[in-house]
Amino acid sequence: MTETPAERTPQPVPTLNIANVLTTLRIVMVPFFVWALVADDQQHATLRWIAVALFALAMYTDKLDGDLARSRGLITNFGKIADPIADKLLLGAALVTLSWLGELWWWVTIVILVRELGITVLRFAVIRRGVIAASKGGKLKTVTQTAGLALLLLPFTPDIGWLSAIALAVILLAAAITIYTGIDYIVQASRMRPAPGGREVR
Repeated sequence: MTETPAERTPQPVPTLNIANVLTTLRIVMVPFFVWALVADDQQHATLRWIAVALFALAMYTDKLDGDLARSRGLITNFGKIADPIADKLLLGAALVTLSWLGELWWWVTIVILVRELGITVLRFAVIRRGVIAASKGGKLKTVTQTAGLALLLLPFTPDIGWLSAIALAVILLAAAITIYTGIDYIVQASRMRPAPGGREVR
């Protein structure tokens, strides 16, 4: 049976969908995560565990909303913008709060945040010439950042010397990968040129 033009036309994806709801929920969880971490007052008790649970849940929704968006065709402009913002808000909040509490060196937090903000601005600056694709190093950076922060957040980490050392080693590795991938993205951007004839590279 021949399809009508209306049947062949892709239906617009609604902004209000399960993937975007999860992304928004992740953003909403950030202030509650910070509150629980600060309100615990470094007692490493119940509120600290609540902060850990919120962090873990937020990171899980990051994977879940991405999987749902791709598998169900729920990719929207809102999701493309909100998803990375939600990720950076959560990781940034964890870094800043841990440094404010004296549990993480400020220089690590500043290095990571400056890199994340700088590369985000760079992506927008060169978007007319092309898209800087996420590299394997970029994915490894996210994994090590998340793992290092998760270890630092655990209530018993400060009391276990070897675990504290591992947590700090992982976050230092994350900082190193963050710097390396940032430089790599800058090199990629510097090599991007408009296509011949004035056409833009997409």
